[in-house]
Amino acid sequence: MKLIILRPEPGASETAARARAMGLDPVVAPLFAITAVAGPPVDSSRFQAVLLTSANGARHAPDGLAALPCFAVGERTAAAARSAGFCDVSTGPCDGAAAAGMMAAAGVERALHLCGLDHVAIEAEGVEIERRVVYSAEPVPRGRFEGPAAAMIHSARAGARFAQLAGDRARIAIAAISPAAAAAAGSGWAAKAVAAAPRDQALLELAAKLCNHGWDVVRDGNGI
Repeated sequence: MKLIILRPEPGASETAARARAMGLDPVVAPLFAITAVAGPPVDSSRFQAVLLTSANGARHAPDGLAALPCFAVGERTAAAARSAGFCDVSTGPCDGAAAAGMMAAAGVERALHLCGLDHVAIEAEGVEIERRVVYSAEPVPRGRFEGPAAAMIHSARAGARFAQLAGDRARIAIAAISPAAAAAAGSGWAAKAVAAAPRDQALLELAAKLCNHGWDVVRDGNGI
């Protein structure tokens, strides 16, 4: 069964390479393309740290921030931060809230969140977090998606768009990165399940189960 990878590049090709290493048959078909969002220069002296919830935030970081401590969600985002020039990078365990909690524990009182146009507002007690949109995800023209296949849904926005483009839902299984992403995809799928953690690797592992073991994987407790 083919695996449909819908996330934007360069992440889509990275996921596809890991999928092939697992013996899967990936089809790379991003629903969105990442574009930079220009803005005024950032006064780094106003902040004590930078929060990164995606690798795209690191790739499109404004100049002058690399000397600040950086708190990143996941190792891939942390690696992108290092490639962008950040030297002091701490990796959060699972999501933006956890990374913000790390900032609070480190005594950070004011931080800058480099995010996408479509983002979740991150809050942490004792930390004032200012958001700066540095990239956006623009729709890419796509035809119909047909099964049998398993599709990886990385966001609620992707779930809603994939639902519009899918053919016979009874021949397509959904692996979603979060309950919100699963809900946005709607109903009628051959199977639908949520990854154990909001990470690409956990999502890929779930998708591999769907591809290798069929729809019965939703009986393991993650099904919706």
